[in-house]
Amino acid sequence: MEKIGRLNGIIAALEEGRKPTMAFARAEREEAIQFGISQLDGVLFEMEHTPYSASELRDALQFLLNRRRIVDGGALRPPVTPFVRIPANGAEMNTWMAKQVLDQGVYGVIFPHVASAEQARNAVAACRYARPKDAPDYEPKGLRGDAPNTASRYWGLTVPEYYERADVWPLVPGGEIMVVLMIESIEAMENLSEILAVPGVGAIMIGEGDLSQQLGYPRQYEHPVVAEAKRRILAGAKAAGVRVAHPHVTSGNVAEVIAEGYDILFTTPSRNYATLEKAKSLM
Repeated sequence: MEKIGRLNGIIAALEEGRKPTMAFARAEREEAIQFGISQLDGVLFEMEHTPYSASELRDALQFLLNRRRIVDGGALRPPVTPFVRIPANGAEMNTWMAKQVLDQGVYGVIFPHVASAEQARNAVAACRYARPKDAPDYEPKGLRGDAPNTASRYWGLTVPEYYERADVWPLVPGGEIMVVLMIESIEAMENLSEILAVPGVGAIMIGEGDLSQQLGYPRQYEHPVVAEAKRRILAGAKAAGVRVAHPHVTSGNVAEVIAEGYDILFTTPSRNYATLEKAKSLM
């Protein structure tokens, strides 16, 4: 297994001290083809605010793969690592959506509107297989159902090898699945320390849109009230040792975002190349 190396490119970048770049995309084959040749570290297939379809996601994942880039890279790791944002809010506890996207082969799941430690624990549990009670790192207790064939094939592993890798990072250092929680409400801010203490949380993302709505300044991301809320969330995560993703990076704000200490940089398809070029020059 050592010769296979790290499979999740976002985790690899973080472990190497880099700030991975990602972009939002629809789970459609044409967008997947274009992202497959991009210089981004990863792509987030957006299924919260676009139709949720496991079959369309399955097709997009196949078209994202670029055989030549994999061969040229000399590693099994995909050049562009696929994540998915599922539609269910944290309070809905819909573990089946995480199960379905993981079973297609994604390496990370983003859970929107997580506002309590209970919801955070459920999100992590949804991405873990069940195991004996005396197993190391038993909690959060795994809730994911067993159907590894498609995912193991997509990762390029045997089923036993997949079982060995299909756990959450950084709770399990060799795990290749990343759980990202969206913090986008006042309730989440009030419960932030408890949320961040849940084992297996790989990163959080500040949901600027919904947070700014609740604070009374819709989409005014730089309004002093919204900016202060973001600073508080970022500081809390840094103190807890949890990575933080920024969802709206542009060529205009990328220098500030990097200086503030965000760990994962998300951009939009129309801006990703200019933003990526500038981001890499600043790191």
